[in-house]
Order: sequence, then C-alpha cells, then structure tokens
Amino acid sequence: MSTLTKRDLIAALGALGATPAIAQTPAAPVRVDLATALGAITLELAADKAPITAANFLRYVDARRYDGGVFYRAMKLAAAPPAGLIQGGLRGDPARTFAPIAHESTQQTGLRHKDGTISMARYAPGSATSEFFICVGDLPSLDADPTAPGDNLGFAAFGHVVTGMDVVLKILAAPVSLTEGEGVMRGQMLSPPVAIGGIRRE
Repeated sequence: MSTLTKRDLIAALGALGATPAIAQTPAAPVRVDLATALGAITLELAADKAPITAANFLRYVDARRYDGGVFYRAMKLAAAPPAGLIQGGLRGDPARTFAPIAHESTQQTGLRHKDGTISMARYAPGSATSEFFICVGDLPSLDADPTAPGDNLGFAAFGHVVTGMDVVLKILAAPVSLTEGEGVMRGQMLSPPVAIGGIRRE
C-alpha cells in the first residue's frame, strides 16, 4: 500500500462517523469483551487517562448500540510483520449514534498509537462519535504532533487490546473489495464486513 499522509488518514478515518453530551466519566481502567464473528477481543479502556473518550465508548457499550455493528475496514500497510488498522462501529447510523465528543489528544492523555491501541475515528477535532479503530503495529503518525502543519491533533487513543490480537490480525487479513470505498479508503473495505456480536463490560 502506498504511503498515506496524516490528512488522508484523518479524512478516511472520519468518513463513516459523525453526528452532541456524554455519560458520566469513569475514574479507573475498565475492561470490556468485544465479540466478533472471528473470535473475541478483550480491551482495557484507559478511563483514568482519557475519561471523555472512554466514557463515550462505554456509553455505546452500556446502551448495547454496538450489537449488530461491524468491522468494515482493514487498512493494510506494506510491512512485515503485518501492520495497519481495522476500523469498526456503526458506520455513522444516525439512529444509533450519540452526539460528538470533545477531542482528547495524545498530548493530553500521554497515550500513544502503538500495537493494539484502540482509538476513535474522526474527521475534524471534536467530531468523533461511534467509530473506532485498533492499531496493528506502532502508528506514531496518528499521535498529536504540535510541530506539524494543519490538523496536527492526531486521534484520541483510549485503551489497548489485552487479549485477542490474533483476532485483530484475522480481521486485518480478511478479504477486501477492490472497488468499494472512496478516496484513500478504496480497496480497504472488508467484503464481507466482520460482524460485531456485542461489547460488554467484564
């Protein structure tokens, strides 16, 4: 896959999600189990470091909004071992989407986009709603970079995979359509999408 600019990534990651507040803020890390058609993933949400973003995700979890959601995108980077990200959520379904949340950058939280990090997809800062992605390999270009021009706030990392990276890799390796997707997302849309059975607190 060709190299993508941060602007391309921001546009692509935000393309399928956006629609305003948010549930009460949890104060400590929280674990959730994410069931997919290819296996289970356990996530630990850094609610202590990224309280707004973690609370937003838990709001969807507790309302069972992710039941019937999908992983629909696999961005595969030309690297060994495999690298890239998988993106999932509600595909911007307005009937299931809560209001956007304030952006918590990696500069604020101290979290970084490393192998197994879960983060919120967005377009403009403050537009994140239901869509999220999981990193495969370290992706520092998704961190905030105050020295970069333009939109340099990066994405809101808010947790990491505890178990189930083998499942993440299966989703990354799943078949994609060569024709679906717009712009930089063309050729990255999973065909078929990988179903999310639900996400529950442990």
